Amino acid sequence: MTTGPRIEQLVTAGTFSLDGGTWDVDNNVWIVGDDEEVIVIDAAHDVEAIAAAVGARTLRAIVCTHAHNDHIDAAPALAERTGAPILLHADDLPLWRQTHPDRAPDGELTDGQALSVAGTELQVLHTPGHAPGAVCLFAPALQALFSGDTLFAGGPGATGRSFSDFGTIIVSLREKLLTLPGATTVHTGHGPTTTIAEEAPHLPEWIDRGF
Repeated sequence: MTTGPRIEQLVTAGTFSLDGGTWDVDNNVWIVGDDEEVIVIDAAHDVEAIAAAVGARTLRAIVCTHAHNDHIDAAPALAERTGAPILLHADDLPLWRQTHPDRAPDGELTDGQALSVAGTELQVLHTPGHAPGAVCLFAPALQALFSGDTLFAGGPGATGRSFSDFGTIIVSLREKLLTLPGATTVHTGHGPTTTIAEEAPHLPEWIDRGF
């Protein structure tokens, strides 16, 4: 008997490289679906572990919240293994090509687009700032937001490197994310989950600190 849609978390380890630096990182890979079909959000580092977590289920799409290498490095290998398309916002193609110059994504993510898996809908929210083509996915029926590196427990994603902008991420947070229902659980690209209710009151502090 097929169970309803659910959220599964896999943590993978690797490196993040940009602007000449490299850092060790742990990434959250999110799998959304049921016993029959799923999507993978951010295929990070370890294709074997991700494929094992998907198992025999049909992989409908590999969704990239943005194109920093630590979020996309395993995507082509996972796509080749499963036949699933890789989806990315077009504004992040320059970043994508730094990691995968010979393999383009298969489809584009756009603001307001709806992705469906296992009878549940995920709404694509374009949230630039951490990266030009950063997106988040909001699943109202699951009371869940997959925030990539746009929002973490304790503040916005980093904007101190190339392709990023602090003022832009603040607009994304103010207009797209912190207006979502307070009970929404925020499933982040790194580290622990949080909620919109926990983070929203801190926006003025983040602005003052230039977080």
